[in-house]
Amino acid sequence: MGTEPRFTIQTALVLDALMQSPGACGSEITRSTGLSSGSLYPILIRLEKAGWLESAWEEGDPAELGRPRRRNYTVSALGERKARQNSKALSPAIGRLAWT
Repeated sequence: MGTEPRFTIQTALVLDALMQSPGACGSEITRSTGLSSGSLYPILIRLEKAGWLESAWEEGDPAELGRPRRRNYTVSALGERKARQNSKALSPAIGRLAWT
């Protein structure tokens, strides 16, 4: 596991999106959070390195899928615990998150 990531509003939005839709891919997270891919993917990488997220490539051959395979993300038990611990500090800035 890596170092503890900063818990920012953007981090909370990503965790919120994944706690509402486990197994979402990057484009789905982008749509639900409004974050650009340039902001989203560094957050996903940091959270996965810290053990807050788990990811896996979807099954299937891209030729049969008719598109590139997607990487799907899920919040780990540690990530859920950290999200709940840290969300109270951000609630004045972002309002109530779905999982709090």
